[in-house]
Amino acid sequence: MPMVKDFFVHILGQVRILKKLYPGVMHFMIFWGVTIQVLGTIINILNMKLFIPWVTTFPRNGWYLGYELVMDIAGAFILLGVLMAAFRRYVLRPKTLETHWDDTVALLLLFLIAFVGFTNEGIRLMVTNPPWAAWSPVGNWAASIMVAILQATIMTATGFPVQEAAAVHDALVYTHVILALLLVGLVPFTKMRHLVNTPLNILVRPRRQTGELAKIEDIETTEILGVGKVTEFTPQQLLSFDACLRCGRCEEACPANYSGMPYSPRDLIQTLRKTMVGGLVTGEMKPEAEIMGSVMTEEYPWYCTTCGACLVKCPAFINPVDEVVDLRRYQLLTTGKMPKSVGDTMRNMERQGNPWGMPPENRMAWAEGLNVRELAPGDSADVLLFTGCAAAFDERNKKVTRAFVKLMQKAGVDFAVLGFDETCCGETARRMGHEYIFQEFAKQNIETFGKVKFNRIVTACPHCFNTLKNEYPQMGGNYEVLHYSELLNELDLTPAPSPEGRGEKVTFHDSCYLGRYNDIYTQPRALLDKAGVNRVEMARKRENSFCCGGGGGGMWLETDANTRINHHRLKDALDAKAEVVATACPYCLLMFDDAIRSKGIGEQIKVMDIAELLAAQMEV
Repeated sequence: MPMVKDFFVHILGQVRILKKLYPGVMHFMIFWGVTIQVLGTIINILNMKLFIPWVTTFPRNGWYLGYELVMDIAGAFILLGVLMAAFRRYVLRPKTLETHWDDTVALLLLFLIAFVGFTNEGIRLMVTNPPWAAWSPVGNWAASIMVAILQATIMTATGFPVQEAAAVHDALVYTHVILALLLVGLVPFTKMRHLVNTPLNILVRPRRQTGELAKIEDIETTEILGVGKVTEFTPQQLLSFDACLRCGRCEEACPANYSGMPYSPRDLIQTLRKTMVGGLVTGEMKPEAEIMGSVMTEEYPWYCTTCGACLVKCPAFINPVDEVVDLRRYQLLTTGKMPKSVGDTMRNMERQGNPWGMPPENRMAWAEGLNVRELAPGDSADVLLFTGCAAAFDERNKKVTRAFVKLMQKAGVDFAVLGFDETCCGETARRMGHEYIFQEFAKQNIETFGKVKFNRIVTACPHCFNTLKNEYPQMGGNYEVLHYSELLNELDLTPAPSPEGRGEKVTFHDSCYLGRYNDIYTQPRALLDKAGVNRVEMARKRENSFCCGGGGGGMWLETDANTRINHHRLKDALDAKAEVVATACPYCLLMFDDAIRSKGIGEQIKVMDIAELLAAQMEV
C-alpha cells in the first residue's frame, strides 16, 4: 500500500531529507534521537506503579544494558544534531534558510533537555557507580567530569556528597520534565507543529501521477472554478500549508527564483498559510477576502513555470504547482483578470484550436512530400503519431517532426497520423488555468481516437506525452503512450560512424515534463550514444535539471529581459563547454534557440533535437 510505503520510506527513513547530506544527517539524528528518547521514556514510565495493573518489568538484565546504550546514543544524536543545526543556521547561514524566533526556541529546548538528561545520568552514575556504567558511555563520561570537578572543589574525605547529589538529581528530574512539557506545549504555536503535520500530509497527499493536475468535476455546473479565497482550498491543501518546514529546498531549486523573478514557492505556501491562520484561526482577516490583489499581486502565479523542481525537493510532499494552477483557474474562469499574453493565447486556442493561432487547415503542412498515412474512421495502425501543435505549426519544430518520421519510415514502423482530425491536446490551456478548454479538447481528441484503431500513441512533445498519458485517463481516455525517445530506442537503428570521429561536444537538456514528471532520463541519452556523439553533461542534470522557462505557459508569457530562465540554462551548457545542446522537447528547443539568438552566439553553440542528430548520422 502507498501509505505504508510512505510511512517507512519518507517518514521513518527520511529518504528525501537525506538527499542533502549535511542537513539530512542533522535532521535524521534529531528525529531518531527524539523518537527513541520518547519511546524509552514511555518504557521507563511503564515500569513505575502508575498504570496498575499494566506495570511492566521490561527491560531487565541484558535487555537493560541494551536499553541504556540505545538511550545514550539517542541522546547523543540529539546533542550532535542540534549543534549541527545551530552551526548551519547561525554560522553557515544559507541564503534560502530563514531563521525565526521559534527556530531558536526549538533548538535551545532540545539542547537543554538532552544536556539536563545527561547531567542527571552523570550524577546517578557518579553516586552509585554501577558495574554496567560503561553501557551508558555519554552518561559515564559526564560522571567522570563531575568526579573531577568535585575532587577539585567540595569532595570530602568521607566520600561523595550523596545527599547533596540526590537533591540536585531530584531538582534536575523536575527541570527535565518541565522542559519536555514546555517543548510539547509549544508544538502547536511554533515550527515544531511539523512533527505532526508533515507526516500526516505525506500520508494523506493526493495519490495522482506526478504530472497530473486535479480535474474540475462537472465544470459546466460547479459553482467554484479555481480558488479565490483561502476557504476554497481543499482540507489537504490547508494541511500542507501548515506542514511546510520553511527549509528553503524548493526555493533553492526554483528556476524563477534563481533567475531573479519576485517569486518563491516557499513564500507562496507561507503567504497562504498566514492567510489561512489569519482568516480561519485568529480572525484577523475575513475568510471571504480575495487572495489575488489583496494577499498577493495578480501577476504572482504567472512567474511559476510548473517545472516540478519544488515537488521533488520538498520533504513534506507539498505541491505549490497545484496552488498556482488553482489561482490561475480563478483568474481565467471567474474574474477574467489575466495578463494580456495569456488572454491572446486562450483566444488563439478557442478560435484556431492551437496556441500559435495558426489556421487549422495548415496542420499537415509539415508532412509535404513524406507520404505520411492519415487515418480515416475505421482505419488501423500499430503506432498513432500524435503530432502536437508545436511540431505541426512551428517552422523550427517542423524539421524535427520530419526527421522523426523519416527515422520511423527507415525502421519500417507501421504508423499513421490523424491529420486534420487532430486538435491540440489542451496542455497549454490547462497549465495556464483554462480547464474548460482543456476538457473540451480532450473530449474531442478522445472521440477521434475512438474512431480509429491503434496499439500505441507516440509523440515528440513531453507536454503532449504527459497530458495524453497521465491526464487523459481522467476524461476516459486510457492509452499506451510513448515519448519518441522510448520508441526510437526500440527500433533497429544503427547510424553510420562519423568519419571525423566523435566530433562536436553535445550536451543533453532534460525536459521537466519528460524527466521529473515521467522519469525518462536514460532513453534520450542512449539515443545520443547510439548516434556516436561526443556527449558531455551539464552540472544540473536529470532530477536536478534546470528549467528552460517554457513550461506552464511560459512559452507565451512576456518576461523581463533580465530574468529570463532560458539564459541561465544556456549558461549551464556553455559552462559544460558544449557546442551543441540536444533537446527532446519542442518548447526547450525554441527556448534555447531564443537564448542563443538573444546573446548572438550562434557561431559558438547551436541547439538541435535528438531526432535531428540521429537522422543526420543515419543520412535519412
